[in-house]
Amino acid sequence: MPTLEHGGTSFEVDEDGFLLNAKEFNENWVDYVKGVEGIGEMTDEHRKVIDALQEYYKKNGIAPMVRILSKTTGFPLKRIYELFPSGPGKGACKMAGLPKPTGCV
Repeated sequence: MPTLEHGGTSFEVDEDGFLLNAKEFNENWVDYVKGVEGIGEMTDEHRKVIDALQEYYKKNGIAPMVRILSKTTGFPLKRIYELFPSGPGKGACKMAGLPKPTGCV
């Protein structure tokens, strides 16, 4: 599997650039994905989405569907796409250190 380095930390990723080991998640990873996704500045709203994704994943072993993410965070789907232009599945899940979603996220 590919390895990438950012901020002095190495990360093992899959062919789509998602973390293979959630234990490697840290602020260097967030900073890396922020740059790749074209996100200028991390806000409390970004953090709220990341935290909600991680919490749901820890409890259920999968990423939540978009409507559950929207309900959990209180953000309409439009706002989630404004925060993560590549979408909740690609951008938000990647930034949260989750595996690539297989369903409709």
